[in-house]
Amino acid sequence: MTRHLEICAASLPSALAARAGGAHRIELCQNLEQGGITPSYGLIRETLAQLSIPVFVLIRPRPGGFVYSADELAIMRADVEMCRELGCAGVVLGALDAAGRVDLAACRGLIELAGPMAVTFHRAFDACPDQVLALEDIIGLGCQRVLTSGGQPTATAGQTQLAALVAQAAGRILIMPGAGITAANIQALANQTGAREFHTSAKRRLPADPADGLFQAERLETDAASVAELVALLQVARTL
Repeated sequence: MTRHLEICAASLPSALAARAGGAHRIELCQNLEQGGITPSYGLIRETLAQLSIPVFVLIRPRPGGFVYSADELAIMRADVEMCRELGCAGVVLGALDAAGRVDLAACRGLIELAGPMAVTFHRAFDACPDQVLALEDIIGLGCQRVLTSGGQPTATAGQTQLAALVAQAAGRILIMPGAGITAANIQALANQTGAREFHTSAKRRLPADPADGLFQAERLETDAASVAELVALLQVARTL
């Protein structure tokens, strides 16, 4: 079984580190500290120019929940069109209604605009109270994968549900565990869930530069060595 690692990168240096470490795909975003939002046009364009591995772009206009206004959906549609025009390999999106079900109309409109790009339904899925129904809805929309922690704060905590989702999917869609995946748990998750793709940021904290004075700040960036370790561990995880 071939297993792939997707790295969530919130900057060009992180995207380059992911490539250097052997990641199979990038999910590009910004503001990762609040769960990620859509990155800027410039970041998308430069990342595409410098990477040959697939780049998927997060379509999320703000932090917080996934019930969107008409104005927010208009922004999301424009961002999907931008990604298609720039030549992105895929987009990562999701929208819910007030009851916590997949907003089929909103998602269908975004997916239609995506055209040839692949579509991942993101962790809005983890806010759905009925994941069995939500998964069938997402399959019906034509998405290629679901990023999920099994409805729990971490993939490790949700591994039983993740395994159930993999079984329910039965090859119709990829279930991609994410949230808290590290070198310490990725093999166990691979072995216990049967998932083929995994998502993490593999980030390390860079200290603030005192030379920046009033504007100094710590940064979180993907670490190439951590990515390489995760890729290596995935390749030797046993097959269920």
